[in-house]
Amino acid sequence: MAVVASLSGCYSARPNLLRSFSRPKIFAMAAMSEDPIREWILTEGKASQITKITSVGGGCINLATHYHTDSASFFVKTNRSIGPEMFEGEALGLEAMYETRSIRVPKPHKVGALPTGGSYIIMEFIEFGSRGSQAELGRKLAEMHKAGKSSKGFGFEVDNTIGSTPQINTWSSDWIEFYGEKRLGYQLKLARDRYGDSAIYQKGYTLIQNMASLFENVVIEPCLLHGDLWSGNIAYDKNSEPVILDPACYYGHNEAEFGMSWCAGFGESFYDAYFKVMPKEEGFEKRRDLYLLYHYLNHYNLFGSGYRSSAMSIIDGYLRMLKS
Repeated sequence: MAVVASLSGCYSARPNLLRSFSRPKIFAMAAMSEDPIREWILTEGKASQITKITSVGGGCINLATHYHTDSASFFVKTNRSIGPEMFEGEALGLEAMYETRSIRVPKPHKVGALPTGGSYIIMEFIEFGSRGSQAELGRKLAEMHKAGKSSKGFGFEVDNTIGSTPQINTWSSDWIEFYGEKRLGYQLKLARDRYGDSAIYQKGYTLIQNMASLFENVVIEPCLLHGDLWSGNIAYDKNSEPVILDPACYYGHNEAEFGMSWCAGFGESFYDAYFKVMPKEEGFEKRRDLYLLYHYLNHYNLFGSGYRSSAMSIIDGYLRMLKS
């Protein structure tokens, strides 16, 4: 059965918070036409005929369509209410991962505006198959982390989103500062502002101010991260090779990639294969929950109080540990 790139959960529409930036050619705004998707496929997509158009579902954010042609197949996501900035962030992330030539991702082709409002992204269509090896997923993810490095430090070319939450990616040379301010701090401020939760805000900031000791004797390089790696964003192609989708990319500490592991089902074979390529750093186990915390806080802000206790439990555990 042909399955196409999954939609990233049931997130609500993402706000327009991307900074302006110089876009690569493939991400330039489409010339406005009656049907810019069809126009691109029949010109730059090098197809002479579209043979079939199949709706492959949708989610709370996007509609997904499979375009069959006489030369290739394309996967298209459209959003009728949001401009191209959201898809530009996704496309830049996909392109960065694709350029590492490590793990398979759908190659992005075009981002543009729809004439009636909204936006679209055209990308490679990948036919999915049966579940493959977790060890191969771990090995190829590690190869991406090893190959994808940034001389600019920690961050990304643009801000993007994690679900519908803004993810601020302003460059920083200091990982602890970046993670404290742009990840944990941002989520804690949202919780305070959205729910009036001063308790989690105050305790969380105490943790941020004292977490540097968790990184002693650790060399942290800015590695290209998928950023939202849970089971819904992991698939396997028809050859059972791993594929990762719907990224929230940035350059960060490689261990942060496992922050959604509670929704990913990574097993022992995954971690064994990963650490053969990217050796485990001293103190990995002590930092693991720190990276879970970002995503628990995000789920608290997105979906409500059901995730608060998990986030608070992690914060309280670290405050006890760091005090002892």
